[in-house]
Amino acid sequence: MLSPSELADRLARDAEAVCRHYLSAGRRAGNYWIVGDVANSKGRSLYVHLSGSRAGHWTDAATGQYGDLLDLVRESCGLIDFRDVANEARHFLSLPQPQPASSRRGAASDQLPVDRPAAERARRLFRMTQPLAGTLGDSYLRQRAILRASLHPALRFHPSCYYRDLVTGRTSGYPALVAAVTDPSGAITGVHRTWLDPGGDGKAKVEDPRRALGGLFGNAVRFGFPLHNLVPVMVAGEGLESILSLCHVMPAMPMVAALTANHLAAFLPPAACLRLYIAGDADAAGRHAVEGLSRHALALGILPLVLAPELGDFNEDLRWLGPDRLTASLRAQLVPEDAMVFLPV
Repeated sequence: MLSPSELADRLARDAEAVCRHYLSAGRRAGNYWIVGDVANSKGRSLYVHLSGSRAGHWTDAATGQYGDLLDLVRESCGLIDFRDVANEARHFLSLPQPQPASSRRGAASDQLPVDRPAAERARRLFRMTQPLAGTLGDSYLRQRAILRASLHPALRFHPSCYYRDLVTGRTSGYPALVAAVTDPSGAITGVHRTWLDPGGDGKAKVEDPRRALGGLFGNAVRFGFPLHNLVPVMVAGEGLESILSLCHVMPAMPMVAALTANHLAAFLPPAACLRLYIAGDADAAGRHAVEGLSRHALALGILPLVLAPELGDFNEDLRWLGPDRLTASLRAQLVPEDAMVFLPV
């Protein structure tokens, strides 16, 4: 039985073949395979080394994610359990498969087959979570001045969510804040995980405490959307905490968190939307996302309007400037009729 590092090395010997199979939307450019993201979206932010000492290593410049080809198989297939990742890699390499756990135990396994789509695995993970109220996830958000997060059904908590270190290959379980990514119909297409420190000291002390699983392209984490999905005015932004900070002072405003700058630029607004407020982060990637989504909205006949934080993002505004100052700043940026409806007097 090959170890995780040995499996990754075997995959790296055929790095281009792995990319062509799992990242078919990309293309070769010199010694790199270029694609949009681990979900196989079109674009140029993720690059995989195809040769040399770093063959098989990849980085997504937009999200900061990185890893080896074993991690790429996991993310692109939307796998949760490492056993499924290893089985998928063995299948690609035509290596012998281990005896199924169900036959060893004489009972049916609760693992999903490897070829199930990423969205189904995301839904399975979300079903394994528990309500957010009173959990470490709720406490984490309260430390960031977000006090009513447990009212949002899109947010849940997992007491011991699977985590694999992308450098060492070691696996472990950490408590995690889990957010459901949904399409315009409300169907779960993915999840976003924020791993947390078990002692309550913010995010887990790991290399990358945030990762997404499943289909993000065109979708988002949704807050305050009505069941009929008729939303004439809404806010779209990038990070969970930033959007939840806006929800804190505008609880009646429908909002989405697209989770990355690239996915914010690709977000698909509801058909009934007339005005789209874009809450961009104060960095180059955030500005690029605002410009891309603004062009997309205009092409759909939607008026794009930009909301800008005073500090780095809206959660910094909420924590360091306070809800009253954040409310006043937003009142100056909203269309007057929207300010009357969505901002408290």
